[in-house]
Formats: sequence, structure tokens, C-alpha cells
Amino acid sequence: MRSGIRVGFALCGSFCTFNRVIPILEKLVADGFDVFPIMSFNAYSTDTRFGTAEDFNARIEAVTGKKIIHTIRDAEPIGPKKLLDILVVAPCTGNTLAKLSLGIADTPVTLAVKAHLRNNRPVVIAVSTNDALSGNAKSIGALMNMKNMNFVPFVQDDPSDKPTSLVAVMEKIPETLISALSGNQIQPILDNDV
Repeated sequence: MRSGIRVGFALCGSFCTFNRVIPILEKLVADGFDVFPIMSFNAYSTDTRFGTAEDFNARIEAVTGKKIIHTIRDAEPIGPKKLLDILVVAPCTGNTLAKLSLGIADTPVTLAVKAHLRNNRPVVIAVSTNDALSGNAKSIGALMNMKNMNFVPFVQDDPSDKPTSLVAVMEKIPETLISALSGNQIQPILDNDV
């Protein structure tokens, strides 16, 4: 069933989650999915205390066996060529949430989503933002109400010190993806198992 399913996997600049997300890429590839890596400008080029861009990019390309789509020009054909069956955005930052909710497509990730949605195919969002329950709450609500948008279950990752922060349970990306391919939003969206 999974062999030949083309999965776009887009990473945005929530660098603290990269080491949780890359094992999910490995699992998807091991499970037979054909994974196409996509990165925002910042995710592709920024060194942080969590690691260097060069190291992360090399790991992602080694896992997927494909060059990372990291420019507007390379993301644009995703729509007209119908390159993907499903597109995962993990981690999806507050900045990207806001842009997607307003139809702004000015990064490789946001353009990939826009291009992919024109084909009436599913998108899976794995939220990772400190302002999910404040400034980005309206973006999340708007996206939840849009056709073909699916969310990985999420939790408050540190309610006492970061009361408005949410992060997706990245380990649930594969089952959310399978559910979205069937036209269903995985439930519950608010995860209590963590």
C-alpha cells in the first residue's frame, strides 16, 4: 500500500524539533514511502545551537536519497506536475502557520503547500510554536477549517514556563498521514498520552 506513495516532507525553522523529526523521515522511508524533502529558507541555511545547517541537510538528503527542495523555483512545479500525493509540514512554525492561513506563498514551504493544494490533495501540519495559544491561535483555527488540512495531535509542551506553546507529537506523523490519505483527520487532536 505504501510503496510508491509520494510524500513531501517540509521542515520549517523550529530547530529544536529537528532531532525528533529526522527519525520520522527515516521511518517513512523504511516503510516504503517515496519522500521528497523540502525546507524553508531559514531551515535550510541557519546554524543554531541545535546543529549546523550543513549537518542537518546532509542527514536529510542521506535518509531520503534526494536533494532538498529549498528554493521557490524548485517548489513551484509541485502543483502543475502533481509531484506529491500528500505533503507534511513538520515542524510547522507560527510564521508558516500564519502565512498558510492567509494564503501567503513566499517561501519554498508555503509555495509547496499552495502548489500541492491546487491538486485537491491532503496536507499534514505538525505544529511547533511558542505562541500557538496566543498570536497563532487564529491561524490554527483557520487552517483547521480549511479543506485538505490535517493536524498531527499536539500538546502543551511546557504549560508552566511556556503557557501558550504547543508542539505536535511527532511520533504520530505516520498515523496522521495514513488517516489523511483516507480523507480523515486523526482523533483526538489534543493528545493526552504524553
